[in-house]
Amino acid sequence: MNKRPKPSRKRGASVGIAICFAAAVAIVGTYTLKSYQKSDRSETGRLEQTDSTEDKVKVQTRSANTDRLVIDTEDDEKEKEIEETKEETGEGAEEEITEVQPGVETAGSGTALSFSESSQLLWPVNGQILLNFSMDKTVYFSTLDQYKYNPALVISGAEGDQVISGAAGMVKSIDVTAQTGTTVNLDLGNGYELFVGQLKEVPLNTGDYVNANTVIGYVSQPTKYYSVEGCNVYYELRKDGQPIDPLQFVDE
Repeated sequence: MNKRPKPSRKRGASVGIAICFAAAVAIVGTYTLKSYQKSDRSETGRLEQTDSTEDKVKVQTRSANTDRLVIDTEDDEKEKEIEETKEETGEGAEEEITEVQPGVETAGSGTALSFSESSQLLWPVNGQILLNFSMDKTVYFSTLDQYKYNPALVISGAEGDQVISGAAGMVKSIDVTAQTGTTVNLDLGNGYELFVGQLKEVPLNTGDYVNANTVIGYVSQPTKYYSVEGCNVYYELRKDGQPIDPLQFVDE
C-alpha cells in the first residue's frame, strides 16, 4: 500500500513569507496614506491661514489707504478754506508802499471832492493881479499888444516862488501848452475845475489828491505870450467847462 506524500515544508514557508510581505505592504501603505492625508490637511490649513492673513493685510492696507485719502482730502479742504479766508481778508497780500509828497494824498484814498458856490479859494502865490478876469469885455495884453477876453487871473510872482493849489482837489492832468506853459488841471468836484499855469518843477502825478495849501509847483519864466508882463501865475476856474471869476471865491 502506497503512502500519501507529505506536503513540502519549503512550499509552506514561501506562502507564509508572501503573506507576511503582503501584510507589511498593506501596513506601510496605510501608514503612508494616513501620513499623507495628515500632511495634506496641515498644508491646507497652513495655506488657508496664509490666505486669511493676506486677506487681513489687504483689508488693513485698503483701510489705511482709505483713511489716508480721507485725511489728505480733509487737509486739502482745510488749506483751500484758509487760502479763501486770506483772499477775503487780504491777509498775506503784499503791502504797496508809495511815497507821498507833503500835503498830497494818493488817488483812491476816498477823499471827497465837494467844491461849491460857498467854498473859498486861497491866494496861490505872493503877488498882485496883472490881468483881471474878463469875459464880458476885452482887456489889453501888453505882450500881444491887443485887446482880448481873459478867462483867468494873471498874478505876478518871482521866479522860483512856491505856488499852492488854493483848493482841495485831484490832479486831472498835467499839460504843457505854448500859452500857459506847464499847467496843472485840478478836479475840485461838482463840475468845478482849476487850471494853474506858468509853473515848473511840479511834484505831482495824475491822480494825486491835494489840499488847499499843497505846493503844486514853482513860478517859472513866462511864456512868449507874457514876456512883457513878466513872471506870473495863470489861475483859471471853470464850472461845467465855463470860465468863472476866481475872485468870487477868494476871501479878501
